[in-house]
Amino acid sequence: MKVTIGGPLKLAFRPWVEGLENVPAEGPAILASNHLSFSDSFFLPAVLDRKVTFIAKAEYFTTPGVKGRLTAAFFKGVGQLPVDRSGARGAGEAAIRSGIEVLERGELFGIYPEGTRSPDGRLYRGKPGGLARVALATGAPVIPVAMIDTEKIQPPGKVVPKLMRPGIRIGRPLDFRRYQGMEHDRFVLRAVTDEVMYEIMKLSGQEYVDMYATAMKRQIAEAAKAEKEAGKAAKAALARAEREQAEKLKAAMERADKEQAERDRAGKRRSDP
Repeated sequence: MKVTIGGPLKLAFRPWVEGLENVPAEGPAILASNHLSFSDSFFLPAVLDRKVTFIAKAEYFTTPGVKGRLTAAFFKGVGQLPVDRSGARGAGEAAIRSGIEVLERGELFGIYPEGTRSPDGRLYRGKPGGLARVALATGAPVIPVAMIDTEKIQPPGKVVPKLMRPGIRIGRPLDFRRYQGMEHDRFVLRAVTDEVMYEIMKLSGQEYVDMYATAMKRQIAEAAKAEKEAGKAAKAALARAEREQAEKLKAAMERADKEQAERDRAGKRRSDP
């Protein structure tokens, strides 16, 4: 990944980086980042000397055919780890197990606490399950990371990426070993997650929204659906009004023709000898 993608990526986009010294040269650590773009998982590993392992849905690795094998090879090559979402508690438990395994090998584990990409560039509430539980189960330091302007490189609907310089700010490691053994306390998990999100907010300068990004995406989708349905209703109402107007006009013209015909007949009778 660093040779085939990382090098050209850095050459073309020239990302600027602050805080590289906060990433340890060896040993386990968690990179907790905001999530603005699909490219976040490429820019961050590209600027680091060490391998970063993120998680990805298992379907990327099990799709049949030539395309499926190429996709699987690509995701393995860039350090993505397959997560089976078919378990009783889905991707959450699978992600936690995968993260613990990566850190137990002394590697870097990358995670997006928001759980999904930001729908509008703002920073959303972190989900307390994955990040906090992995941190407390392993004792690994959490390094807050802020991706800057990556969403502007290839906005939704754009095929050709815009050549511009994104940024990466890496904060100082956060130590949560004081909470070890408390990974099942929901109040502790919330406190750990909120502390990490606060550090990411300071690094990124993003506006913070105290709700989950997934909930905001649902609201946006519902609003778009409602707007579409309202547009359809308005269009149908306009078509109905046009039909009614046309029918009224036709009826008026027919009445006028009938009245004219009657006047013509009356005039003819008066003019007959």
